[in-house]
Amino acid sequence: MESLADDLRTMVRTPLTEDHVARLRDVGREMRYAAGDTLVDLGGPMDRFFYLLDGEAEAVDPVTGGRYGENGASLGPGQFVGDISFLTGGNSMLEMRVVQDSRFLVVDRQPMLDLMSQVPEMSDIVVTVFAARRRRLLESNDASLTLIGMDRDRNIRAIAAFAGRNRIPFRTLDIDDQEVGEIAQVCSLAPKHPAVLFGRDQVIEDPTPKKIARLFGMDLDLDEDVAHDVLIVGGGPGGIAAAVYAGAEGLSALVVEDSTIGGQAGTSSRIENYMGFPTGISGADLCWRGEVQAMKFGTRFAVPRRATALTREEDGTFCVTLDDYTRTCARALVIATGVQYRRMPLDRLEEMEGAGVYYAATDIEARFCRNTEVVIIGGGNSAGQAAMFLSRYGTMVHLLVRGDSLAASMSSYLSERLEASDRIRIRYNTEVAELLGDDHLSAVKLKGDGVTPDDEEVATRALFIMVGAAPNTDWLDDQIACDGKGFVLTGDAVGMDSPYATSLPGVFAVGDVRAGSVKRVASSVGEGSVVISKVWEHVAATQE
Repeated sequence: MESLADDLRTMVRTPLTEDHVARLRDVGREMRYAAGDTLVDLGGPMDRFFYLLDGEAEAVDPVTGGRYGENGASLGPGQFVGDISFLTGGNSMLEMRVVQDSRFLVVDRQPMLDLMSQVPEMSDIVVTVFAARRRRLLESNDASLTLIGMDRDRNIRAIAAFAGRNRIPFRTLDIDDQEVGEIAQVCSLAPKHPAVLFGRDQVIEDPTPKKIARLFGMDLDLDEDVAHDVLIVGGGPGGIAAAVYAGAEGLSALVVEDSTIGGQAGTSSRIENYMGFPTGISGADLCWRGEVQAMKFGTRFAVPRRATALTREEDGTFCVTLDDYTRTCARALVIATGVQYRRMPLDRLEEMEGAGVYYAATDIEARFCRNTEVVIIGGGNSAGQAAMFLSRYGTMVHLLVRGDSLAASMSSYLSERLEASDRIRIRYNTEVAELLGDDHLSAVKLKGDGVTPDDEEVATRALFIMVGAAPNTDWLDDQIACDGKGFVLTGDAVGMDSPYATSLPGVFAVGDVRAGSVKRVASSVGEGSVVISKVWEHVAATQE
């Protein structure tokens, strides 16, 4: 299956050319650093590009303080400092330290981004190396973010899910690990208590995904007085595609996403029918590639930021109020908020969410499926992909389908694989009647198929709900015309000439949130790509 970047070992010595270095000299400055100097602090802003002329620098292990990595992460002449956070102006995930007296070409971030846009060959090298380094961080167990007690605390699990889906490297420790006892003494933590640490000794009090996002510079400070050309609300495939094309067309664009770049598609463990990836690719990796591509063109992403209200100002700009009461404005708006799985009418559902009940099937959730049977509710492709993925972890996967067939809701290649697997049991006309357990799900009670007794119990610690599609449009109030189910009406339905134009000129909708759209990743990407031509026309008209 396709991965998110090339292996760092194949990229570590990919050099910039002499011409590239000359261009760096035009916009940068030569600086000397002594052995032991810090180039970038852990958690410090990635606001400068360091190209090593002579000497040596190293990445610092955030836990031990020594050189990072089993084989050592050392940079020599011709190499450069940084990872993908540089593109967004995020914060560093590792400290960078000078090993011996060294000379660097130093370029401030914005001039460097401008240069990369002018010299695509150089940009390709820099971005590929940056992405490979992030992959190396994700694959290691030496991350700067440490989660203690994830298996026992739902708040820590929520942070793990947020970090994992947003490509933030982290390591996990069980409460009973010896290292946790040592950390508790150093950091004055309560013994055997869940916690989140940054670096060696910085304890994150009352940790939340938003605090983690701010720690890594993902939760951007937004200036209400600065109007973007286009604001894209939603970071799923449609929103990311719009972000790529907006940046490529020279529009200043901002994407706000309330949870995870990738949206619902980002929770898919494997997509096999997306053109160009014959061996398949996870939804998270596909969307991450798009995010990097958009960042290369200058689009910014703010996560987690949830839209709560929309207003149109007297000058025609659109302002979106976010869940922290800040506002951000733009000349055009693209609604790409997608859909979310519907909550089932089950007693104690909210109580069990994050404690055995999940709405995504990624590596994070898969670890909770070991040595237990798994139950999945749903008959669509997402549920089928989850069943195939989780069958590698659980002892048996029960796929519960309300109807008597998968033919109308699932791709045939996928349903055939499910039926052929001896680790997956498809149970038609079957529903969950009750959730059982104290502080964590322990079993579900089934009802319905005429064969299953109405009181049959399946012992499980992992229930996945992947049914229904509720559009994320509550924040629009009555300003945008929607159908009876809350999906945004566009095109002919509201008298507009563009199939993506809403009832409010200057506001467009793409992807699953749009009424009548085809609920597929490829169609969402296509809509997000095409809509930008109309956005560009609207922005140009407002500036005449």
